[in-house]
Amino acid sequence: MRFTVVWMRAAQNQLATLWTGADPALRRAITAAADSIDKQLAVNPQLLGESRSHGRRILFVRPLYVIFRVNEPDRQVVVLTVRRV
Repeated sequence: MRFTVVWMRAAQNQLATLWTGADPALRRAITAAADSIDKQLAVNPQLLGESRSHGRRILFVRPLYVIFRVNEPDRQVVVLTVRRV
């Protein structure tokens, strides 16, 4: 069963800032990584990455990493933060 992936507004803004500040090659890498993150988190997100405090998890997909939370009852993943590795 799939999960719905939702990016918090702050994470969307962080991603936009990273993308606009990048050269064309890095922009392609950021776009590919964000797409991969969405696809990976939609399937068994509770098994991805490493656990962190407060029910959060971290996933690295170079050149990015995301902090996310899984809400199993609602079948939803919330991306809280995105940063460049």
